[in-house]
Amino acid sequence: MFDVLELTSEAAVDIEIDGNALRVPAHFTVAAALLANGQMTCRTSAVSGAPRGPFCMMGVCFECLVEVDGVPNVQACMTRVAAGMRVRSMHGKARLA
Repeated sequence: MFDVLELTSEAAVDIEIDGNALRVPAHFTVAAALLANGQMTCRTSAVSGAPRGPFCMMGVCFECLVEVDGVPNVQACMTRVAAGMRVRSMHGKARLA
């Protein structure tokens, strides 16, 4: 969906976001991959259920929390994509370990 960079096999990784397979630049964060592919929200508020998404892109606001490879409450803007990564949107509050 995006034309941010021309992808080559050396410069891209395959990840999964909410069950959708994507090929993204290897230097992207999870938040950048979400936004570049048109996904503006990544979680819902635990209080009101309102949609939330990447906002500050520097790890301050915690609006971009997602589940990565089964680990909840991961900041999408601070997490670089990795080959085979599975990202899931979070709904409400997550259980803490």
